[in-house]
Amino acid sequence: MKRIAILGSTGSIGTQTLDVVDRHRDLFRVVALAAGTRTAELARQARRFAPALVSCAESDGERELRAALDPAVRVASGPAGLMAAATECGADLIVAATDGMIALDAVLAAVERGTTIAVANKELIVAAGDLLLPAARRAGAVVLPVDSEHSALFQCLLGERTERVRSLVLTASGGPFWEHSAAEMRAVTVADALRHPTWQMGTKNTVDSATMMNKGLEAIEAARLFGLPAERIAILVHRSSIAHGFAIFSDGSVKAQLAPPDMRIPIGYALAFPDRLESEFAADPLTALGAVPGAAALSLTFERPDPSRFPCLELAFAALRAGGTAPAALSAANELAVAAFVAGALGFADIAPVVAAVLEANPPEPLTLQTLRAADGRAREAARREVARRTLTAPANRAAVRAV
Repeated sequence: MKRIAILGSTGSIGTQTLDVVDRHRDLFRVVALAAGTRTAELARQARRFAPALVSCAESDGERELRAALDPAVRVASGPAGLMAAATECGADLIVAATDGMIALDAVLAAVERGTTIAVANKELIVAAGDLLLPAARRAGAVVLPVDSEHSALFQCLLGERTERVRSLVLTASGGPFWEHSAAEMRAVTVADALRHPTWQMGTKNTVDSATMMNKGLEAIEAARLFGLPAERIAILVHRSSIAHGFAIFSDGSVKAQLAPPDMRIPIGYALAFPDRLESEFAADPLTALGAVPGAAALSLTFERPDPSRFPCLELAFAALRAGGTAPAALSAANELAVAAFVAGALGFADIAPVVAAVLEANPPEPLTLQTLRAADGRAREAARREVARRTLTAPANRAAVRAV
């Protein structure tokens, strides 16, 4: 029985993780759940899975949880609650599925204790991977990727020698605007950006898919996880989201991992590693790959991304090449810009220019925990100023800026 703690349990990855756990209660037991402000959903999860500890973001939510749950359940809040969920409940594996950098201290503390971490949070590896992964190696902790693309690459590289890897290829759906012109993208709305063609994700990740920043962040993540430089990581657009990643080797061989676009597959792989779970997925070869049941054929197509329409990709690769605190600044500025877009304070086409302006104004420094925190804070503040500078002066827009 593997004991699981989930940081970010009410988000998209967290809820799908609990779905996997629910289907395999003979293998997994939830010992801690931590979430943000969705306390009613967190209370429902706690009643269903009976963890020893439940944590939320704020003290008001803590009071609500105490009133809603059995007194035997330990209730906490804030950074101390995240830390307790990660380190004080005897978890064998922690699913890191929060947004942003809020769980960094808790995840780092768990890693230093040798706990296995299933990482579904891009920002942790993008911004702090050069700190987190060496700490894991020193402590003998295993870091398992949950993103479908990095899970694919992880599986392709098992048993292989890194020096024989010529390059890694991450696939991208292209998001909802792959066939839009640059002019058309200037007019898109938040609702447009959230209509992802294949995946069901949270708001921030869905917008990142629309700008293709998610793929740039994933390129940085792959570089950190697998120890390869920017020039040995490539992106291909694959609209059906069936082939998730490729490894190209020195002898010309290519290994790929394919599966239907269902996050429960890489989540289940991370939870069960080094084993695999039994599931209800079809054994028919075409259906297993996502074809309509009974289909006679399935075609897979791949295209090169267009950096002129999706400038966030090059911004991410530039940050990867710059190193140090540049990826942290990129991630923080993008998080702020996406929040401004969702709040109505920024146009979709302005997300990349905001990030570019922040990177230009914040040259990278050598990475330490202190410089990471400072770079994250500076980038957020610089992004707020840049959003405000670009925002129209109408009262509704000023209110949106204040909400970011």
